[in-house]
Parts: sequence; structure tokens; C-alpha cells
Amino acid sequence: MITARGLTKHYGRTVAVRDLTFTVRPGVVTGFLGPNGAGKSSTLRMLTGLDRPDAGQATVNGRPYRELRLPLREVGAMLEAKSFHPGRSARAHLSALAASNAIPGRRVEEVLGLVGLTAVAGRRAGKFSLGMAQRLGIAAALLGDPGIVILDEPVNGLDPEGIHWIRNLMKSLAAEGRTVLVSSHLISEVAQTADELIVIGQGRLLAQTTVAELSATASSLEDAFFRLTESTSEYTGEMA
Repeated sequence: MITARGLTKHYGRTVAVRDLTFTVRPGVVTGFLGPNGAGKSSTLRMLTGLDRPDAGQATVNGRPYRELRLPLREVGAMLEAKSFHPGRSARAHLSALAASNAIPGRRVEEVLGLVGLTAVAGRRAGKFSLGMAQRLGIAAALLGDPGIVILDEPVNGLDPEGIHWIRNLMKSLAAEGRTVLVSSHLISEVAQTADELIVIGQGRLLAQTTVAELSATASSLEDAFFRLTESTSEYTGEMA
């Protein structure tokens, strides 16, 4: 389970996240939605220990991420597609991550196969297309077989076959009882997989609801999302 309580984050005089509270429960795919600049990335960085909140607390399985002894075995996250050394091969990148978290080496080959990168595992990752980089990022997130998976814009750069694959993957992870949080600014994409939604704007919680409940408020899901977020869409002082 993921829990945020009163999360607040400033970058200089810019308030990226404001008193944000929500819960992400296991067994369902939860969409984390908001316009560009709504505070989604800042929130994910606090959830995964990359940034410290100025107020409030974010916990995974009841503890702050920074307190996890072997974090990749509890939380798998893909926040940036190309968060790897460009000179390393895909296999070397995953092997280094595995060694740092006491993950058996055989798991590297398992996730390479799972994401469809076995044939190019020896190639330097810096030469990968965006779609291949996305697959490598997803492989890294799944490396520790974690109970919590956090993915930021996972369909970026994927072809239609890849999009279909990642949608099914997220559904299967949730069906196994894992906590799955997927961030996006596209309600049409998240609606393909998510059961529950957390919608933010200007760093504030606008709604924690379900796809069915949100779609019932307007003629279309896209219109409902627009109405919910339109009051924040012209605000430019927030960070992503």
C-alpha cells in the first residue's frame, strides 16, 4: 500500500505539491492523473525517496522509502525512461541493480524476457529507441519482484503492440494483489487499465474516485476530466 499524508513540496518560491493526501491500495490499478505541471512527478519523487517533503509524509508498506533496506524488492519504479548509463548494456544495467539489492542474477534474464529485450540485452542502452528504453525501465521496476509498482507515463514511445502489452501487464500485476500506480496526463489512456483514479491539479487533490464514478459526471470521460481540472489548467507556476 502507498500512503501520502499532507505532502507539501516547495522548489524555491514555487509550490509544487500542497497538503496532498491519498491512499493507493493493492489489487487494483490506480491512475494518477493531472494536467502537465500538476505536481505528479514531484509527488512520485517523494514517494520513491528522491525528494524529501517539506511537510507531511509518504510511506510504502507503512515506512518511508528511505528506510527500506532493499528497496527494489519492495517498490519498483520507472520515473524516467532513460535512467541508465548509456554506455552499459541492458543486461549490465540490470545486473548492477540486482547486485545492489541482493536479487539473484537469474532474475535479470527473467525480466529481460518478460519485457522482450533478450535479443538486444548485450547492446548499449544508449543506442535504444525510446520504446526500448521504456521496456528497460519497466524491467528495472520489476527486477525485485516487488509488491508495489509505480510507472510514470509507461506507454511513451511504445508501438501499438507494446501499448497492448503494458496494459495487460499492469492488469496482471494488480490481479496478483500488487499495488500498481500509473501516472499520466491522458485520461483516455489510463481509463484502459485503471480501476481507481487520483486526480490532482496545482499540487492539490481534486478527486479520489473510480473510472465509473468520474465518467458518470459528464457525457464522456474526457469531458469529466476536463471539467475537474479546468480551473487549474491555465496555472503555470507549478512543476510537473
